[in-house]
Amino acid sequence: MTGEAPAGGKGLSFEVLSGAANVPVLGDLARLRIAVFRAYPYLYDGDEAYERRYLETYARSPGAVVVIARAGNGTIVGAATAAPLGDHQPQLAEAFRRGGVDPDEVFYLSESVLLPEYRGQGAGHRFFEAREAAGRAQGRSVAAFCGVVRPHDHPAKPRGYQPLDAFWTKRGYRRIDGLVSHMRWRDIGETAETDKPMQFWMRRLG
Repeated sequence: MTGEAPAGGKGLSFEVLSGAANVPVLGDLARLRIAVFRAYPYLYDGDEAYERRYLETYARSPGAVVVIARAGNGTIVGAATAAPLGDHQPQLAEAFRRGGVDPDEVFYLSESVLLPEYRGQGAGHRFFEAREAAGRAQGRSVAAFCGVVRPHDHPAKPRGYQPLDAFWTKRGYRRIDGLVSHMRWRDIGETAETDKPMQFWMRRLG
């Protein structure tokens, strides 16, 4: 199933995919994840085998959506994903249970990736709007996402780095202290995967 999201930005168009329509774009999503998450704060040393396993979530989940952004020439230059929380890694749902939130109410906003040259054109808002609308349509009462927590003095932190906290706050999300889970991946320069703390942000879908 597909649906058009509002156009936005200079030459960018947006499309919302769900169900079997997600499958053809998963390769593009893997490419974007590896490219974008290589930068701080994720420092993700992309692994194609991991990508294939991870992206099966969007092939299996009937509630998953992928919002894609295309440049004027049709190339996919950004994507954002979401799915019912229960369709993701079980430790995420467990973190919400411990925090007193029913995981069945949560629409999990998994990732939002956009090539640097297309940023600052409103794509971030479009990504959130389309996924929040999908969550409401599925009867979910909560939208949530998580971000990696790095030490303030991390050696790879770029000079002048600004986190996205202010943007998320303007969209109505709040950092939920104590609502933390963990994910594993290999950082650039590491030889093995390590646990990373992931801080959740949440908002109610009115």
